[in-house]
Amino acid sequence: MVMTSKGGGKYQQVPNPGDSDDSDNDDDFIQRQIKNQRQQLQKQDEGLEMLSLSATRLGELSMNISTELDAQNKMLNDMENDLSDATDNLDYVTRKTKELIKKSGGKKNFCIIMGLIGVIVVLFFLIVYT
Repeated sequence: MVMTSKGGGKYQQVPNPGDSDDSDNDDDFIQRQIKNQRQQLQKQDEGLEMLSLSATRLGELSMNISTELDAQNKMLNDMENDLSDATDNLDYVTRKTKELIKKSGGKKNFCIIMGLIGVIVVLFFLIVYT
């Protein structure tokens, strides 16, 4: 821009032909920057929305896993109690069996009885199949 003097020593701006192009270029640059910023904000908003949805799904999944683990822990505790009861019953039956063997004369008489049962079974098959 060129300054000129007019009558009373005051200066007035004289438009330079190149100034209008600079002003237009500046306006275009500013508009492009504003547009780019808006696009970036929109992309960030979309990314944050996706992140929010992912966090929500992850929270729901973790709650489902927690519920499933609680149910499986209850089943395991029930199974442990049932197994403990079965072990106690088996111990009782084993003790009673040992007492019965002892009352019936020990292992010697038990082996004799089992041997005689075996002989009876063999004789039965011989009679039936001959």
